[in-house]
Amino acid sequence: MDKFIIKGGKKLSGNVEISGAKNASLALMPASLLASGTSTLLNTPELNDVYTMIKLLKHLGVEVSFENHVLKLNTENIISQDAPYEHVKKMRASVYVLGPLLSRYGTAKVSLPGGCAWGPRPINLHIEGLKKMGADIDLQEGYIIAKSKRLNGAIINFDVSSVGATGNILMAATLAKGTTIINNAAMEPEITNLAEFLVKMGAKINGINTSTLEIEGVADLTSSEIETIPDRIEAGTLLIAGAITHGEIKLTNFPGKYLTSVLSKLEDSGCKIINSNNITHVDGVNNITKPSDVTTAIYPGFPTDMQAQWTAYMALADGSSTVTDTIYLDRFKHVPELVRLGADITVKENSAVVRGVKKLRGAKVMSTDLRASASLVLAGLAAEGVTEVLRVYHLDRGYQRIEEKLMMLGADIERIEGTEF
Repeated sequence: MDKFIIKGGKKLSGNVEISGAKNASLALMPASLLASGTSTLLNTPELNDVYTMIKLLKHLGVEVSFENHVLKLNTENIISQDAPYEHVKKMRASVYVLGPLLSRYGTAKVSLPGGCAWGPRPINLHIEGLKKMGADIDLQEGYIIAKSKRLNGAIINFDVSSVGATGNILMAATLAKGTTIINNAAMEPEITNLAEFLVKMGAKINGINTSTLEIEGVADLTSSEIETIPDRIEAGTLLIAGAITHGEIKLTNFPGKYLTSVLSKLEDSGCKIINSNNITHVDGVNNITKPSDVTTAIYPGFPTDMQAQWTAYMALADGSSTVTDTIYLDRFKHVPELVRLGADITVKENSAVVRGVKKLRGAKVMSTDLRASASLVLAGLAAEGVTEVLRVYHLDRGYQRIEEKLMMLGADIERIEGTEF
């Protein structure tokens, strides 16, 4: 397992380009299963999660070429509709193959992701939506067994807006008989990216970029090409890297419209924000960080995937703030590690009270998940002394060589490979 060694206290400044969005890629890749032929996904990031999805698609029979961020997926010779546990357990997004396989082939056998129970996690929204479309679905030995001669259009009302369920039902509906309406659909940019790809493949979709999607099923789709949007969570993380180190960072290929809630909060904290065309610029030089409360919400609200990074930033604010996560109620595993660096944070239920301190001090800390890892890196960049961030394989799931981008911006950060802890 690799680790990062960070010597903190450096102001980060400069220009940086944002990689393709992880969550968009993980939806676009399974969408290729809906048509026979070669689909091309441009600006695909080189991430562990992308490689995990590639392994699953190869298992299904997809021929894959991936070079210079161009991912080509040839689906002419699909040999299996079975997504086994050894692939799906590594990544919940693997369940995205369920809708396309069922809709195109009439059958799918997909492992429940990561030991997920039938009801408590949002996987039930995928299941119930497909059932409304006429699918016969059973749960056997940890697998979703789905069958249908042809799915039928239906009205799907989500009680909770779910990105994963919206994507799965959207893909399944493209080849269904009749019209499907998804109410309370997720409006995240990654879903818009997926919908635009499906339209290029020949799907008929109205309401893109709104909470109501109307899909008129077609007989078949054709392979196509699309560019993956830039990753808004990587963008937000790097902007906070500039803010927490009192530096100045310009994202050269990122439209601020994808991240308005985070940019607004950065302004509230005292940073200067400039948006122009596809350039987003944060200036935290000489800023005395003001405390700013955050409550996560579905898009376009403050992303839960930015909650840990914001908590790290507020740890050095001039005053107290409250960070509340309404999406995931147990997403504060980064807090004990931030406390090891000198942060003053108390967690109660789904809120963290962050009392800003004058300084953080380097220490050895342990990554517990993808976004928690990012928060520890941010804290280490601002801390005095040396911070060791262990288990950075979590970061590699969602950030493409983030240490190289941080070094380009002036950070003193080094990856130590293959370290045993």
